[in-house]
Amino acid sequence: MNIHEYQGKSILKSFGVAIQEGIVVDTPEQAVEAAKELKTKYNSDWVVVKAQIHAGGRGKGGGVKLAKNLDEVKEKASQILGMHLITPQTSAEGKLVNKVLITQDVYYPGASPTKEFYMSVLLDRSRSRNTIVYSTEGGMDIEAVAEHTPEKIWKEEIDPRVGLQAFQARKIAFNLGLSGNAFKEMVKFVSALYKAYESIDASLFEINPVLKTSDDRIIAVDSKVTFDGNGLYRHPNYEAMRDITEENPIDVEAREAELNYVKLDGNVGCMVNGAGLAMATMDIIKLSGGEPANFLDVGGTANAERVEKAFRIILKDANVKAILVNIFGGIVRCDRVAQGIVDAYKNMGNIAIPIIIRLQGTNAEAAKKLIDESGLKVYSAIEFHEAASLVNKLIQSN
Repeated sequence: MNIHEYQGKSILKSFGVAIQEGIVVDTPEQAVEAAKELKTKYNSDWVVVKAQIHAGGRGKGGGVKLAKNLDEVKEKASQILGMHLITPQTSAEGKLVNKVLITQDVYYPGASPTKEFYMSVLLDRSRSRNTIVYSTEGGMDIEAVAEHTPEKIWKEEIDPRVGLQAFQARKIAFNLGLSGNAFKEMVKFVSALYKAYESIDASLFEINPVLKTSDDRIIAVDSKVTFDGNGLYRHPNYEAMRDITEENPIDVEAREAELNYVKLDGNVGCMVNGAGLAMATMDIIKLSGGEPANFLDVGGTANAERVEKAFRIILKDANVKAILVNIFGGIVRCDRVAQGIVDAYKNMGNIAIPIIIRLQGTNAEAAKKLIDESGLKVYSAIEFHEAASLVNKLIQSN
């Protein structure tokens, strides 16, 4: 699960990570009031107006603007709110901006120049260890840095048996070229950041940039926080931060129906019970000459209502040319699943694309007979190779 920058910063702050302070608003008038409040607290007329969407590269698309007075605050907020912001990480249609974050300007001139760094914490699955990735090249696309100047990227692996050690935080600060108070502040920043990452079951913390201010403070100017969905049940307060307007409507519908659904780019829809069987089904689709259009696990309760919801979700993908239903009846009987499919099909009316149904397990023969005698435009199979042949035949004919 992704959250907005302002939400990520609030989490970081709660763990002692220094942040660029800001106030989130959804109207230009509120933006002006927020700027007044920030001026009172931080004695600066300049603020930054930042679009809040689940995508990076907002500045490149015009979603981050500096405002030097209250008139400009209202003007910039009016320009950004309601726009469809297109960035390198969005679709061609962009994302609608419903909120902006009014933040303090932390780049004001001082005794020493500011400096931007890059830092992220994530799981390196190849090493089975959390890793801190950092660079002196903050404010840039880290992918470009990795391609052109990989020597400017460092990684610090964290041993899960002992966690982040003090010497590792000092090593990071040293590699970033810091000294004096900035060095001490970076050590505290790294320690607090890693504590936050571990505590909330995150899968990614990305801060780009981390800023050394002119008075040698270290603060998070941006934040990208991604949660591990498997751990959200432990953090209902964070799950409440979900913004469904930022998510694919089909994904939202599938989650509300308690269906495990992932959209893919193929032409054969899949409805399966069990993750392992789903993976095998996608393999057989590819071997038969098709491409899977989705991963959809209906779980162990494949009743008529659940099957109908799954059908409706699959059919919302215009690329789907056929649907393969592959159910193994262990606890659930195949004939009950078959009846659920028949009922769902009749309830939905005419379905224009062919449906191949493979039911194997308890009462599979009775289920096949029920499907065959239903009078519906569906094709039944018991063996995997039968289903594969039907998928290949029907795709070729379409």
